[in-house]
Amino acid sequence: MANPRAYHIPVMLNECMDALAIKPDGVYVDVTFGGGGHSREILSRLGENGRLIAFDQDPDAVENAIDDPRFTLVQHNFKFLKNNLRLLGIRSVDGVLGDLGVSSHQFDSPERGFSIRYDADLDMRMDQVADLDAKKVLNTYSEAELHRIFGMYGEIQNARTLAKAIVVARLTKGIETVAELKEAIVRLVPKGKEHKYHAQVFQALRIEVNQELDALQEFLEQTVAVLKPAGRLVVMSYHSLEDRLVKNFMQKGKFRGDVEKDFYGNEIKPFKVISRKAISAGADELELNNRARSAKLRVAERQT
Repeated sequence: MANPRAYHIPVMLNECMDALAIKPDGVYVDVTFGGGGHSREILSRLGENGRLIAFDQDPDAVENAIDDPRFTLVQHNFKFLKNNLRLLGIRSVDGVLGDLGVSSHQFDSPERGFSIRYDADLDMRMDQVADLDAKKVLNTYSEAELHRIFGMYGEIQNARTLAKAIVVARLTKGIETVAELKEAIVRLVPKGKEHKYHAQVFQALRIEVNQELDALQEFLEQTVAVLKPAGRLVVMSYHSLEDRLVKNFMQKGKFRGDVEKDFYGNEIKPFKVISRKAISAGADELELNNRARSAKLRVAERQT
């Protein structure tokens, strides 16, 4: 079995456990299993009648599966949360945890194409059998489509110029590798901000390849149906696009617009926000794990 700690150091582990308010005989879901760090800690706090269901679409995560009768690993995207729980005979759960970050293992595996540090094929698929990868996005999307994803998902200021440069570059030769992508856009990268710019480009491609924001919205909507009254929804995000969706959903039960009201003017919202402000990692953790720097943890409780 792979070393789970090397696979991914769990971010804000204690804060996540406190937020879940784990009951020994409860049923919990970890929708982003990865290296299993959060899952192992949940299991350590469950009694013999407790149960944990974990989700991960990355086949590499199976190597970290936990040998415990209370544990079940579902190899599926978390946007299929409700249906998979039903298939397991589970109608409702006491808590749901989501850590939306890309795992250290995925960043540190050059062949996955997630990292700007290595020259590798531009893949970026979380699900290795999915049809769409970063190469296909870069080589087949129209200039307008590329402009959209770089502006929306990467929040890149010169997104239009970037899209045009890629379309021009691929006329001569397809963009297949990290090095070829960097070469195609080298003239557009602000001096002294190369790392940040490349990270924004890669973020935009990764979100598009994996349809991450759509999946996140589908997942969040399903938590209303699967959480018991007073059940906890605990979500950790790593960029503003995700955090905005999580924050709005917890506060309003929807992703945009105002909170809905009933005939008498009472607000209709499924959750009570527990964390008024996003929780951030402490100084000690930041020293040990730089990837915790951008993490924002939000907590809500299912209303009765």
